[in-house]
Amino acid sequence: MNRQLQPPAIEPAELVWHDGVPESKRFGDVYFSRDNGLEETRHVFLQHNQLPERFTQIPRGGSFAIAESGFGTGLNFLAAWQAWRHHAPTHAATLHFVSVERFPLTREDLTRALALWPELKVLADELLLHYPPLVRGVHRLVLDGGRVRLTLFFGDINDAWEALDFKADAWFLDGFAPARNPDMWLENTIRLVRAHSRPGTTLATFTSVGRIRRAFLEAGFHMEKTSGYGRKREMLKGVLEASARAEPEQSGSIAIIGAGIAGCTLARNLAERGLPVTLVDSHGPGNGASGNAQGALYVKLGVEFNDQTELALTALTFAQRFYNNWRNQYWHPTGLLQLAHSPQEEGRQAKFLDRNEYPGDILWPVNRDQASKLAGVPTQTGGLWFPGSGWLEPGNLCKALADHPLISTAFGATVSGLQPCNGQWHISMEDGSPIVADRVAICSGHLSPELIPAEGRFRLKAIRGQVSHLPAPAIISPKAVICGNRYLNPTLGEIAVTGATFDLRDNNPLPTIESHNENMQELGSMLPSLFSSTSEKPGGADLDGRVAFRCTTRDYQPVAGPVFDGESASLDGLFLFTGLGSKGLTYAPLLAEYLADQLTGQPACLPANLVRRLETQRLYQTHMAVS
Repeated sequence: MNRQLQPPAIEPAELVWHDGVPESKRFGDVYFSRDNGLEETRHVFLQHNQLPERFTQIPRGGSFAIAESGFGTGLNFLAAWQAWRHHAPTHAATLHFVSVERFPLTREDLTRALALWPELKVLADELLLHYPPLVRGVHRLVLDGGRVRLTLFFGDINDAWEALDFKADAWFLDGFAPARNPDMWLENTIRLVRAHSRPGTTLATFTSVGRIRRAFLEAGFHMEKTSGYGRKREMLKGVLEASARAEPEQSGSIAIIGAGIAGCTLARNLAERGLPVTLVDSHGPGNGASGNAQGALYVKLGVEFNDQTELALTALTFAQRFYNNWRNQYWHPTGLLQLAHSPQEEGRQAKFLDRNEYPGDILWPVNRDQASKLAGVPTQTGGLWFPGSGWLEPGNLCKALADHPLISTAFGATVSGLQPCNGQWHISMEDGSPIVADRVAICSGHLSPELIPAEGRFRLKAIRGQVSHLPAPAIISPKAVICGNRYLNPTLGEIAVTGATFDLRDNNPLPTIESHNENMQELGSMLPSLFSSTSEKPGGADLDGRVAFRCTTRDYQPVAGPVFDGESASLDGLFLFTGLGSKGLTYAPLLAEYLADQLTGQPACLPANLVRRLETQRLYQTHMAVS
């Protein structure tokens, strides 16, 4: 492909097929052995990293991390996953696989390549179901019910190793011969491999080239040549000398305060990794801002593809994969139409399309007729169509997430204080005995700062949002979610939820006629043909609804990470997860995944540039602002 793609798209691999085997047109080499690629992978990578034996030794709630220099067709990953299924312990443990690919295969080419291995079909089908859109950056795929986590970086290898935070237990250094793909074997790459290794980390590679062996020796690996596979007489294997003690993974008890979408996704994530969790809430799951009957899975992608846009995109695609576990229960992937509902938004979307290139499985532009057909409601304009989005039942979803054998609940009691004592955290309850935990994650929305035992204050704000419940007979029910200056969901039973208001200086917890009227006015201007001709348009006094208080930050970016008292002093074992604003349903699954990575000491699902967007230090203020 000669045309330079605009961000965030990335150039796919260009393949030629000879006797059914894919070859790289760019590099002139096969992706796997013509003799038997799967057996070659088992010989080179599984056997020489002693993976079957090492898998059996992982403790309960522990993990094993494999890193790879080129994902290619995913054959190495599938072979490792198959071995994990055969040799992993019966208790909960996680296999992490971190891989990089500068020229990823399209889904169609990947499907064709993996069809060559019938014995891997079940695993290949699951990989293909979760395979991400071809956009640059990091993609975390949660597979096999959470027992396998694949972190795919689409981009340059050195960019990947600089951006990602992980320690590998084993390396698959495959690829093309160094002479054909020299950039993969630069000195800097080997330096970064060393930086991402721990004492005792092993490596294996097809190559036996002397300069590669010498470079790894200089980096601290003990290297030796050994028998290769088939026509390749020799290969290299190595181990990083155990000159220092490896840091153990995080363990101990964990308590999560707040059972909204943030707290429930985090609790479920940790439980599925084998860690017991106590979920604390004064009411129960999904009773606060996450308690609406319906919520849209939606982000507004920026005109410029910067870190903020990348975080939103990563969250959206991860959430679409995550919620698929509850498809047609609490997740309804109807598609979502982002209307160009005003001249300003029409101009913004035009700039967006001019400066960016997104794959069609993320979004594509539609004209007015196409928009009306997709939405099932006559629209005044076109817009952007997101085929993988839809709507959720947040309250019911939170209840389902909290239902896990490793999640203990403490509902119906209010937290009155949080204090460190003898290396643990003591959670005081207004009614009942205190809860003691080694680590605590505060997921309490705009109430979170009240629980942080630190001087100064953490700058978070609550924004009132009222939704309105439209009677189903009063409207033409849309087939998909429609977003503009308001959102509208397809009907659920007898209602369709629309809203929400954005009330900065209103702390009224009860629905008001004025807010209902505001929702109806904005919805009517966005979709004037929405209301049924056989029913009178409802007024504010005729509607039911609900008020919730969204929590947001001054920069409208979420917060997830360890809490710091001031600029650098960490409050050991205390974490904060809040500030999701009106996009909590979209951000919560990804940020729960990231925070669970941190709490367990496992490979991080986010690169350094996106982690910086989430840091808690930016919220801290030592003195009250002068008004």
